[in-house]
Amino acid sequence: MIIEERAYARAGLLGNPSDGYYGKTISVIVKNFGAHITLYQSPELRIEPQEQDRNEFSNIHALLETIKIHGYYGGDRLIKAAIKTFIEYCQQQSIKIENKNFTLRYHSSIPRQIGLAGSSAIITAAMRALMKYYDVTIPLEMLPSIVLKAEMQELGIAAGLQDRVIQAYEGCVYMDFDREFLREHGYGRYERLTSPAFDNLYIAYKIELGKVSGAVLNDIRSRFEQGDPEVVSTLREIASLAEQGREPLMAGDIPTLHELVNRNFDLRRKIMRISESNLDMINTARACGASSSFTGSGGSIIGFYNDNETLMRLIIEMKKRSARVIKPFISQGTIAP
Repeated sequence: MIIEERAYARAGLLGNPSDGYYGKTISVIVKNFGAHITLYQSPELRIEPQEQDRNEFSNIHALLETIKIHGYYGGDRLIKAAIKTFIEYCQQQSIKIENKNFTLRYHSSIPRQIGLAGSSAIITAAMRALMKYYDVTIPLEMLPSIVLKAEMQELGIAAGLQDRVIQAYEGCVYMDFDREFLREHGYGRYERLTSPAFDNLYIAYKIELGKVSGAVLNDIRSRFEQGDPEVVSTLREIASLAEQGREPLMAGDIPTLHELVNRNFDLRRKIMRISESNLDMINTARACGASSSFTGSGGSIIGFYNDNETLMRLIIEMKKRSARVIKPFISQGTIAP
């Protein structure tokens, strides 16, 4: 039996990055890009290396280009972390799994390190494949927490639950990460949303602006844990934008959504360093008449536009800056909550 599983890119729409700080967010799945896992039984347990995992290069320039695109780490560490965390979950839950090996192959079309959650997509897809292979059921609301454990505890990646929740539920999800609820249940409150405003949603991205999100967020985390008043109050206000945006989103109130999306970025800029190239993308979108904020930690932006004329202007101006504009494919997840 050959098992095939996928998980898709995601974009934070409102409230980002308050999810790691007991806040609230609204995120959407982006099915334009995805991570694909193929798994089948074999005599030995084997993880097939992909291009970014190999250590052979035609010359030093090829090595440098690979590092620029993929960083210093490939995807095999994500797969190993997913397998270890899955097995430990089964042991903790006293779930006996069959003693059988497998070969696992992965592929991802999600652009690396531009805030579209490529790492968590690989782990989420791997978890789904392992669940199917060993006939193990993990409750949907718990799956994001287990994926996050693989990233934070095994790999030391600073992250929140937002990416893993939307990649588990798909579609569009409003998330409330209330501290006490999280402590009691091990997961937040998650609500699927639909919106006519998605027809006017865009994403723009530049591969060259990629960066490791954990490194970006580490400074904020340390300041938050130290009780920095500016960081704490700003993250609280960012979280409130998701709550404020829930009703306008469902109603398709684009003028209000414009204001909230722009405010999200402006608040983020108060407490985080923004590169000139990233800021140029934000300002270009706004000059075209669209709203703009980060989808994640930088490298790609998201917002709403009013009409096709605005969209075409956006595409033309972004192309001048070597950025690509897409309309995200958002569809409701098929797994029941």
